[in-house]
Amino acid sequence: MSLFTNLLNLHSGNKPREDFFTEIVAYFLSLNNDILVDWLKHHSIISDDNYSSIKISTQQEHKGIESHTENSRLDIAVELSTGLNTDVIFIESKIGAKDGNNALKKYAEILSNLPNVRHRILIYITRDYDPKEEIKQYDYAPKPTIKEYCLELSPKINFFQLRWYQFYSFLKERASDILAQEILIFMRNNTMSHTNQFSSVDLLTMVNFNKTLNLMESTLSDEIQHEFRVAFGGVIKGAASRTQWKWDERYIIYTHFSPSTWDLWCGLGYFGLNPSNLTDYPYLGIFLQVSSRFEQRPKIIESMQKIINDKPNLWTPSNLKVLPAWSGIFYRKSFKDFLSEENHVSAIKLFFQESIKELKTVQEQYFDFPWKGVSIEAITEGDKEEYPDTSLSSIAEI
Repeated sequence: MSLFTNLLNLHSGNKPREDFFTEIVAYFLSLNNDILVDWLKHHSIISDDNYSSIKISTQQEHKGIESHTENSRLDIAVELSTGLNTDVIFIESKIGAKDGNNALKKYAEILSNLPNVRHRILIYITRDYDPKEEIKQYDYAPKPTIKEYCLELSPKINFFQLRWYQFYSFLKERASDILAQEILIFMRNNTMSHTNQFSSVDLLTMVNFNKTLNLMESTLSDEIQHEFRVAFGGVIKGAASRTQWKWDERYIIYTHFSPSTWDLWCGLGYFGLNPSNLTDYPYLGIFLQVSSRFEQRPKIIESMQKIINDKPNLWTPSNLKVLPAWSGIFYRKSFKDFLSEENHVSAIKLFFQESIKELKTVQEQYFDFPWKGVSIEAITEGDKEEYPDTSLSSIAEI
């Protein structure tokens, strides 16, 4: 077990894996500037190594430019100075989550607006494959790639996309101290050392995928969807789909309740479908979630907290006191709890029915305004413009 994994597991509530790892790597690179420079040169990100000063900061908040609706918080910012010139690098790091809400576009715009900078560089480094092909736009104009958009800015930004397994391979050749070795162990434990080779587990997944998906579909059958619709007023057309699986590591049916669409919503199904290691199990159940911008958020959070206080053994909180963030509560069980059942499908369907009834019960007992689920024809699962950046990957780590 990694020292860093043990320390992370001591964290109560949500486990901030991405922020935790960001701090570790940034601290290591601040102590080993030579490795940082070699890594950047290895990927042809920089060519100059005559830097007299290197500063690394994490979670640095930058005021948004005029077109931004909020400020931005950068994972890692690097300033490299030769004494005469300064180069600035913004690094956005993802382990389980994906870039949402055009964050990279905003970072590029902030970077382009910095004064007295020679070279401006934006790095997007992820554990999972997450191609940044297009910037989200809500019109029919041609959609540039993030790299093209960065080059169109003035001053221009050089954009690089990397994977964490590349850093793992690079560091493995240079891991001469305990800190580096512990980072490598943590990366292995969190599947950040994977290469582009298919493993035996990958092959098993490949040949059994349809069978597994059919079993999951049968547990979220028309019968369950009918009960969900009766309880909450609707089911989004097209849910559940594999798009949800790809976006947020879950396979769910869902609906929303607020007039502004996704500010208050719930979902039922499977969560945590891409666990950090092979010994972790996905979990099943139902969640209720509220956005950071919802006008009635304080009342919702207050009601959620009452539910947690009254039913601590039934409901699990997520980000109830952290702003700005999506906040929610879960009624759930580990998939492991169903393995001893003779009929897995029947047992899971019974639990889904129980989950629906439990959320309906707390809705009636703890919330003093009406919920109205969306009509199944009002919106479809494939409508990405309406879909929220809910960051549920962090919730999956509770």
